[in-house]
Amino acid sequence: MATPTPAPGMSPEQPIRLVPPVEEPVRRPLAGDPSLVGLPSFIVGAVAFAMVLIGVTPVGAVGAALPIILTASVGLFVAMIWAARLGESLQAGIFGIVAGFFLSYGLLVLGLSHSWYALLPAAVLSTQKMFVIAWIVIITMLVLATLRLPVIFPVLFAIVDVALLLDLLGIIQTSSNLTKAAGWVTLGFTAIAVYLFLSSAFHATGGKEFPLGRPLLRGISG
Repeated sequence: MATPTPAPGMSPEQPIRLVPPVEEPVRRPLAGDPSLVGLPSFIVGAVAFAMVLIGVTPVGAVGAALPIILTASVGLFVAMIWAARLGESLQAGIFGIVAGFFLSYGLLVLGLSHSWYALLPAAVLSTQKMFVIAWIVIITMLVLATLRLPVIFPVLFAIVDVALLLDLLGIIQTSSNLTKAAGWVTLGFTAIAVYLFLSSAFHATGGKEFPLGRPLLRGISG
């Protein structure tokens, strides 16, 4: 066996002391529940959106809800980043999509109110229809993407789709009744979001989560 060579400046008789390696501090994994930030942000933005559709704000004062809706998008982006850091990709995607909806709605209302997009008056309705149709496509994707989650999640997004469809029909037919119906349906899916938030909050404080139902799509594995 080879004899260790003394370090420079050390006599052969002096014992060689091995220095133990320095251990790096153990990093604790990230934890927590991003829905405790994301769901309240979603709820407050949806309530403000519903109030506009129902007609709580006067006609022509659609921008009154924008401070709430745009602030809600910030909370949703925070929840998205938090979920992504935890590796919860689908949850992060959902929060990011809803944040995108609120932010795009705010930009749409601000842009139309201040003529940022140089649209003729005849093109305003077409722009609104395009906005709603685009988001119906995205929310329908979420319905399909959540079929393997507890049933409350695809039901939630299906009701969101119904609200958007009623809003679209209200725009096409210039019907205030259909628009108000969209607002009431929006409050309906907001109630489901409140249920989900309370479930997460009870679990975070040591209780049990509320029943969320069985997945609609089961038995398919990758």
